[in-house]
Amino acid sequence: MKTALKGGESLRLETLRTVRAQFIELSKRGSDKEITGDDEIAVLTSAIKKRKEAIEMYEKGGRGDLAAKERQEIEIISVYLPPPLSREEAEAAITAIIAESGATSPKDFAKVMGVAMKDLKGKIDGKVVQELVRQKLGG
Repeated sequence: MKTALKGGESLRLETLRTVRAQFIELSKRGSDKEITGDDEIAVLTSAIKKRKEAIEMYEKGGRGDLAAKERQEIEIISVYLPPPLSREEAEAAITAIIAESGATSPKDFAKVMGVAMKDLKGKIDGKVVQELVRQKLGG
């Protein structure tokens, strides 16, 4: 934030302040426990998800300028997330999860998704995980 302030980067500063406020709010909720890395990832992915939803709404409303601003904010926030998995890495992880759980049919979808989302949270979009699990289970 200090660098953004000194550099006159108002969008970066505004975005970081918004995310920081979400962290402060999170820390107030559970005053007895510290914020974990998983909590941090959850806040950041939630912020990105909200911006993606806003982009869709702005594009439907013909507001490309606001959609572009949201895209810039996503780029700013993404810097603080771990690097995302490639589709191939995600496929390999899901294949391993399916093998470990003994899943064989689309009926096992929920069981596989529960483990997959826990293991891959913050590393790849949930929609991609869902798509890959359906594809692997034949659903």
